[in-house]
Amino acid sequence: MKQVTFAALMLLLAQFLLPVLLIRGQLPGTGQEQLTDLLPLHQSAQGQDAGHQVELLMEDGTAAALSLDDYLWGVVAAEMPASFQLEALKAQAVAARTYWAARSPDKHEGGICSDSGCCQAYITRQEAEANWGDKSADYARHIARAVEETDGIIAVYDGRPIQALFFSSAPGSTVDARAVWGEEVPYLVGVASPEGEEVPNYRSQLTVSADELKTAVLEQYPQADLSGGCDGWFSEFVREPSGTVNTVKVGGVHLKGSQVRKLLGLRSACFTVSVSGQQVTFHVTGYGHGVGMSQYGANAMAGQGRSFREILTWYYTGAELAMMD
Repeated sequence: MKQVTFAALMLLLAQFLLPVLLIRGQLPGTGQEQLTDLLPLHQSAQGQDAGHQVELLMEDGTAAALSLDDYLWGVVAAEMPASFQLEALKAQAVAARTYWAARSPDKHEGGICSDSGCCQAYITRQEAEANWGDKSADYARHIARAVEETDGIIAVYDGRPIQALFFSSAPGSTVDARAVWGEEVPYLVGVASPEGEEVPNYRSQLTVSADELKTAVLEQYPQADLSGGCDGWFSEFVREPSGTVNTVKVGGVHLKGSQVRKLLGLRSACFTVSVSGQQVTFHVTGYGHGVGMSQYGANAMAGQGRSFREILTWYYTGAELAMMD
């Protein structure tokens, strides 16, 4: 009888004490640090983003003080379609957070602007939800989840936040930073990217007259010789494996593909040229500078079941994920 009573008492104590130990995060024989290691990365430091302040410089010249989580929501909403897969949106949130963490303190005196050509695009919740219409509630929650579930996570290389560059879509693969800007960056090297014809305007064309093209080229590169027929103005193409133009001669002047892209406003530097009479047509694939993470590629990888961690470490070669300070 005493043995039965003792066993019942021990069972009662176990039922009471085990939940208490779980609440404190300590399983029998398991330390707090070990339990934390078993949790998903984003759960190990909840509230990191909310503890940081961002000085956002608006287009009208005013400045707004935001918590980092609110700022990231606006960046992800502005930079990536809200209909994308959750893991792609998470990858975008980490890239945006990393960009903020890596920003130069001298740029904008520690603040960050909302110009995508300078820093990162940003949109307010009111503007985003107005654009989304009847999908606004779902999309707002979708983006909030992407930010929350990557709370505090950044991409690092040798322990430092990386230059988390990204762009819209790649023509089969990304390109090395060296090919675009002439500077080698170990984690910004070309990798295969799985998007394709599902991307809106994946293939585009620009047709200009020979006179328009000559005027544009000579304004920027007066040393170019465009005296002959326009069918001989472009020569000696050097291409990346994806077809992106690394260098090309235009009127005898060596230019990078990125320079031609900027000169003519092409959607990417992956282009071919055809001539018909006095009309020159540029056939373009993809959109963006081609360095770092492809957003449509990230969405395609997410659709294949890849996690945001796999997406980021694929596009940023050799980078690791870590919690920011």
